[in-house]
Amino acid sequence: MFDIGWTELLVIGIVALIVVGPKDLPGMFRTLGRFTGKAKGMAREFQRAMNEAADETGVKDMASDLKNATSSKGMGLDKLQSAADKFEKWTPPTPSAGSKGTETAKLTEERAEVAKKIQENAARKATERQAAEAAAEAAEPKEPTPAKPSGASDE
Repeated sequence: MFDIGWTELLVIGIVALIVVGPKDLPGMFRTLGRFTGKAKGMAREFQRAMNEAADETGVKDMASDLKNATSSKGMGLDKLQSAADKFEKWTPPTPSAGSKGTETAKLTEERAEVAKKIQENAARKATERQAAEAAAEAAEPKEPTPAKPSGASDE
């Protein structure tokens, strides 16, 4: 309620001792205690009356409805959180020793085989082409090139 520390209470006690005097100080503290007790009792009674009035008007029901509406469970965020947790903990399945693997692994193997066949065919065709070129070159007679005189020009 009041933000009074021990040092402030000590200063107030010393001032009260000087102003009131040591003889009347216990009576003053007793009166102050009764006054404080009555003030606290009045505050408690006021709070109780306010709570009863709120209960009668349905404010508590509205407050609980509002809390439920804004809660993460009411908004479906708990389902989202559980889905995110499941996603973070998910690990892809590993193929077992007896199975051939997943579809992706099968496709990868098929594509590797097709690529190997394409490379073999390309190498075979290149070898055939080179052999055909060499045979065509060997079958063609070579024409001698005429020698140009040393001082002649192309004009």
